Amino acid sequence: MNGPAPSDPIDHILRTTRSVRRRLDFDRPVPDQVIFDCIDIAEQAPTGGNQSTRRWLLIRDPEVKASLADIYRRAGGDWVIEQSAALKGTGHPNEKSMTSAAHLAAHLQNVPAMVLVTIWGTHDGTGRPGLFDSVIQSAWSFCLALRTRGLGTAWTTMHLNAAEEVSKLLGIPDGVTQIVLLPVAYTIGTEFREADRIPARQITWIDRWGNTREGNTDGPTTMADGPGATVEIEIAARADAIWELVSDINLPGRFSREFDGAEWLDEPGPGARFVGHNHSKGLGEWSTTSFVTVWEPERAFAWAVNDLESPAARWRFEILPQAGSTRLRFSTTLGPGISFLTFFIDQNPERESEIIADRQEQHRRNMTRTLAGIKSLAEADPD
Repeated sequence: MNGPAPSDPIDHILRTTRSVRRRLDFDRPVPDQVIFDCIDIAEQAPTGGNQSTRRWLLIRDPEVKASLADIYRRAGGDWVIEQSAALKGTGHPNEKSMTSAAHLAAHLQNVPAMVLVTIWGTHDGTGRPGLFDSVIQSAWSFCLALRTRGLGTAWTTMHLNAAEEVSKLLGIPDGVTQIVLLPVAYTIGTEFREADRIPARQITWIDRWGNTREGNTDGPTTMADGPGATVEIEIAARADAIWELVSDINLPGRFSREFDGAEWLDEPGPGARFVGHNHSKGLGEWSTTSFVTVWEPERAFAWAVNDLESPAARWRFEILPQAGSTRLRFSTTLGPGISFLTFFIDQNPERESEIIADRQEQHRRNMTRTLAGIKSLAEADPD
């Protein structure tokens, strides 16, 4: 056969391999040779300086596993179990993942085997390569190799909160860094689905941080690409408090020098319209009518400018709960409809990419200012 082998089976493994906790089979034995085979595969991963500095601890002894599980729970597992109980039945976004993590924490000692991945060396804090960048990819290759053999694992680092205690238990010498603890077992069933993830085009920046490209055109950015910009910020406030701010269509007026206010034409909600008033030194004053395309309280608010079918631009706020904070994501996509931007491009077609880049930069500045203002307001009054 000429050319590379079909990638579908490999893609499937890559798309569906992630932490397995509640579907680990505690009763089915896992042969040592299977684990050694997976480590042999993992050791083929690239390493800084081509040096073999990774070390793998295979833990089988029931007493050692029990002691390590106790340390794991004291290091944070007990808190996870308590949080899982508190969230049960609430419908909280973290309820499912917390339930899964709590199950593993409560039963960690029952897995047939544990593999602790370590590496010779300690990080000096300089950010220079040669330590974590020589082991993370190998540990993940180990997870993938397990998956192809019908086994699963979970990427756990809770034990690192008690790394010295773990080192004492397992006899790990000074100068060795623990990276990840991997419980190993056959899985109950072998069918796994892809997780819900943000598409690549929404989290991949083109040439400059925050610049996006919606379309498939290669080469210099054009309006046909659906160019845009995205800004994100972490806010120490609840989603409901942030929603009250982002759903206020007059909020940008507090932070943008070009925005003069807005008013609803309909009751706020899906399909509603509002008019926004703007000005700039070069263009004077103008107004636009926007159409709400997404209205999901405490989750997302999006609108299209001027025309619902062919908008001049599309804007979107997304509220994404994180562990201990909330991430607010603000994005825009230019076109495909007529706007001042398309007018300038029509007058100067040879400068299309430059004009778009300037507009993206302008949007990023204003969007960054807006998110910083929302963060300040939300954190000043978190309740």
